[in-house]
Amino acid sequence: MARSSLPTISAGKGGLNRYLEEIRRFPMLEPQQEYMLAKRYSEHEDTGAAHQLVTSHLRLVAKIAMGYRGYGLPIGEVISEGNVGLMQAVKKFDPERGFRLATYAMWWIKASIQEYVLRSWSLVKMGTTANQKRLFFNLRKLKGKIQALEDGDLRPEQVTEIATKLNVSEEEVVSMNRRLSGDASLNAPIKAAEGESGQWQDWLVDDSENQETMLIQQDELEDRRGMLASAMDVLNDREKRIFKARRLSEDPLTLEELSGEFDISRERVRQIEVRAFEKVQNAVRKTAHDRAHSVQVVES
Repeated sequence: MARSSLPTISAGKGGLNRYLEEIRRFPMLEPQQEYMLAKRYSEHEDTGAAHQLVTSHLRLVAKIAMGYRGYGLPIGEVISEGNVGLMQAVKKFDPERGFRLATYAMWWIKASIQEYVLRSWSLVKMGTTANQKRLFFNLRKLKGKIQALEDGDLRPEQVTEIATKLNVSEEEVVSMNRRLSGDASLNAPIKAAEGESGQWQDWLVDDSENQETMLIQQDELEDRRGMLASAMDVLNDREKRIFKARRLSEDPLTLEELSGEFDISRERVRQIEVRAFEKVQNAVRKTAHDRAHSVQVVES
């Protein structure tokens, strides 16, 4: 199914509101309807069935995407990336496994969005350690738990609590909070068509109560925990040294310094750095794909 056949978020004021109104018109599917549509697509490549499966889950994508509003990225692009993950899930979904598409699709949606986040925020910008990446992906949730979602700096005791929970310094918490200060609450009011009004979260209804509970309890960090560390295993010793020194160091070494260390040209160091970064990205992408695929195995 082509991305162009899905609703899009138009630029300008009210674009997101209109998109949410539009996707809310697509009907939710009963389990038997979903099963028959999935069978039609898997057995006959019925694109009409695939379109119904995708459009009935666009609200799920929007709900997940809203959790990434604080990363300074265009929400339209975040939702679009999530929709790509949803379409991949529909293509690979096996209705005979006995569980709902939403349960399977949320892994693909999150993987697609998080890969977009990783592409948009360099490893250096995101931080240099696994704990700092935990902070990047989990700060908003922790702020919600301690009721610290108001704009501006956190109170000292809130900074201390978050730093302790995520094993990072208080300075890192303050810095990350300021960088992500563009966050918006799901409780923010919106004005819809035909005199309707409400909050963001009122427009983002999931397929079932069980799925809603699953999404609330799902820890975004746990989906990605250890992913970077595992990805680093694909590098040889020289690549790992250059990658860490250039991309993960608080005080990156220069090409000149590394060329002297390895007795190679600066251009060769640069080439190794670029190649190492590509290998890490590919490893992250493969891990995300494997996790999504494993859901079927576990649930079967």
